[in-house]
Amino acid sequence: MKLLRRLIYTLIIIFIIALTLRFIFFKGPVLPPQALPTSPIIDMHVHIAGLGYGSDSFVSDEMKKGYKFDYYLNAFGITREQIEQHGDQLVVKKVAQLIEQSQQIGGAVILAMDGVIDKNGLLDKTKTQVYIPNDFVAQQTAKYPSLYFGASINPYRPDALALLEQAKQQGAVLIKWIPNIQHIDPADEKIIPFYKKLKELNLPLLSHTGQERSFGSAIDEYGDPQRLRLPLSLGVTVIAGHIATTGETDQQSNYQRILEMFDEYPNLYADISSLTQINKLGYLNTALVEDKLKGRLIYGSDFPLNNMVLVSPYYFPLNLTLNQMWQITKIKNPFDRDIALKQALGMPANIFDQSRSLLAIEYK
Repeated sequence: MKLLRRLIYTLIIIFIIALTLRFIFFKGPVLPPQALPTSPIIDMHVHIAGLGYGSDSFVSDEMKKGYKFDYYLNAFGITREQIEQHGDQLVVKKVAQLIEQSQQIGGAVILAMDGVIDKNGLLDKTKTQVYIPNDFVAQQTAKYPSLYFGASINPYRPDALALLEQAKQQGAVLIKWIPNIQHIDPADEKIIPFYKKLKELNLPLLSHTGQERSFGSAIDEYGDPQRLRLPLSLGVTVIAGHIATTGETDQQSNYQRILEMFDEYPNLYADISSLTQINKLGYLNTALVEDKLKGRLIYGSDFPLNNMVLVSPYYFPLNLTLNQMWQITKIKNPFDRDIALKQALGMPANIFDQSRSLLAIEYK
């Protein structure tokens, strides 16, 4: 009984201290919240998954055995058994349903994911952790008016240029890379023809920047944003995923390394996906008031990661009131909840609107 009483007293003291600290240090949103744009918002950073049921998609055995994978599927609202029964297309269908039920999102770019290419120009399945082929994503997104095709092509494929042409014909609005896990060196001059074709086809490159910790292994030097100088110098429109808000290179944070590039390259943009995750707290506030990033930020959710414990309005007690945190938490649709959180934190309307304009998306 005494132990229980002590525990209760301790919790009360902690609660009082927390409220006091909140009262002293509460700042509110870093910028005054604005009304959302009148045109439908496009989420340009949405992932899916596939296990090889009805498609050539696969996930490595190592990843499937890890505890993270079932949490990942749960964020879609599905299980492995349901995918096995209904096929990989079920994941895309679930995303389309969430978009259609959303009050704020008008469409989403679904991202394919190419794999590692070996010295013979073939897909190396032993080193590829996630593979979601372009044909599958193109076919599935064509079924839904709210979904758009984000292609992924490893430039080390012998037919990479032909695949770029094909992706453009299939309606791709961008090319997606995670160099760290695809073993792509963005600074490799051997892939200059690939970059020139990207510019010719007017296809932006969405490339992950910074460390990569969602997968089993990664070559993090390939996530150094400075390696993107090559495509930028060739005139490619580059969207740096997550503004390089993880890791460091040469004893300098990757975020600082990319900031110095925005004045030099007007064709450099960055998406704000994942910046509300608990491992990146503070970066969104910093980015929203950074002069170098004005007009360069693009909205993306990084779904389904934003529908996991990684993201919560309760991680922002110095920016949101208790009522705001509670009201945002009650929003069931993960896309609407993501927008409500970022809007409450002060994200300007032009960031929500820029995905559609930069990707030249025409509503289906």
